[in-house]
Amino acid sequence: MKLRFKKWTEEEFFEMREEVLKGWPTGKDVDLEEAVAYHKSLPESKSFSKKLIEAKKAGITLAQPRAGVALIDQHIELLSYLDKVGGADLLPTTIDSYTRQNKYENCERGIEESKKAGRSLLNGFPGVNHGVAGCRKVVEAIDLPLQLRHGTPDARLLSEIMIAAGYTSDEGGGISYNVPYAKAVSLEKTIIDWQYVDRLVGWYEEHGVSINREPFGPLTGTLVPPSMSNAIGILEGLLAAEQGVKNITLGYGQCGNLIQDVAAIRALAEQGEEYFKKYGYDVELTTVFHQWMGGFPEDEAKAFGVISNGASAAALAGATKVIVKTPHEAIGVPTKEANAQGIKATKMVLNLLRGQQLSMSPELAKDIEIIKAETKCILDRVLELGNGDWAIGIVKAFEQGVLDVPFAPSKYNLGKMMPARDNVGKVRYLAVGNVPFTKELVDYNMAQLEERAKFEGRPVGFQMTVDDIFAVGKGTLIGRPETEKLRNE
Repeated sequence: MKLRFKKWTEEEFFEMREEVLKGWPTGKDVDLEEAVAYHKSLPESKSFSKKLIEAKKAGITLAQPRAGVALIDQHIELLSYLDKVGGADLLPTTIDSYTRQNKYENCERGIEESKKAGRSLLNGFPGVNHGVAGCRKVVEAIDLPLQLRHGTPDARLLSEIMIAAGYTSDEGGGISYNVPYAKAVSLEKTIIDWQYVDRLVGWYEEHGVSINREPFGPLTGTLVPPSMSNAIGILEGLLAAEQGVKNITLGYGQCGNLIQDVAAIRALAEQGEEYFKKYGYDVELTTVFHQWMGGFPEDEAKAFGVISNGASAAALAGATKVIVKTPHEAIGVPTKEANAQGIKATKMVLNLLRGQQLSMSPELAKDIEIIKAETKCILDRVLELGNGDWAIGIVKAFEQGVLDVPFAPSKYNLGKMMPARDNVGKVRYLAVGNVPFTKELVDYNMAQLEERAKFEGRPVGFQMTVDDIFAVGKGTLIGRPETEKLRNE
């Protein structure tokens, strides 16, 4: 398959599908006609798309955790606990690391060893190995809509199996599940592999079944400027819509300044709608806000403070849902009890703030304007590089650093752009690199950083970035130098 943006024909899709389903023995159990009939037999309460649309209309923010273990019964027990005790509105199945790398033989050993140990020895649920029948046991045991969450550059077989099993949402994309996750996988390959997933979802749509698709908004989760993550989210949204996806959730990872976070979600929703309409896509667009993705404090009480802060930002921004963190983030894989506590803390904040949104102010309006202007500069250049083809433009944009994700492991990411916080904690472009901003936008970013430099009595530079990366884990948003901390004490 040669890379192009245009929608795949059914023949192209089914030709590739023959090879995809041979990737592991469970692939033979996928029957699309049977899967469509099964989806139509499910109650509406299990439809991710419907629940998101209802929440958007009602103006409420839904809470969703991350969770996944190796064995089916234990996974059902975990999800049931997060539903009944935690009070989650939506539930995930987080996939293990071996599946993410398509190492299904390793998963098989992990399942057997987990059975012997009586506990999960994999860091997620090996959906491909459990197959349609195994994954369907989870769907039938759980009352809430289920989403497949993973981090897989090539999720074609995984998506085939778990959607056929009755999962009604699939997270990821050719950029967001490559650049932040993989070192040596080409963007051309992952865009094609995720076009396959989107064409699969489009096929379900054509046969009367709505499957939600959600690009991974936070990317590396470390000081990603809102306009860069928004641009990539919109691009992945366009790629999905072209293949026939009708229900799309665009995401954003909390940066920490309340005004900027609210501005980012509002800019993403407004600009996403603009691009979908401009190119003629009939898409139901919702948004997801990811609670803090960087370093967490080890102290549980402080961790709850970070969680509640993220819940507040999600609610006040008007996000359709929020991805919940746990008080064990700094330690490792959380217990089901800790996971439920994170959900309960989040839900309490969401309930307190229901019906409230941050009022428009000159500062908020300015941030929305800046984010939109920066995002437009990036998207205009991507389209130009592709000569009107978004897919080709994305590959060239990464080659040239027009799209550039900070701290990404991918060798296909240039890494010339560098972020830092300004004096009120907003993430700005410290080094623009090859990101194609106007002189006014470059000067604006630098002026904000110079205000911080003046306040801290040091030059604008990379040390600010380093200090900012570790700040939240140490109890502050902005990485102030030690002299500034002493002065404040």
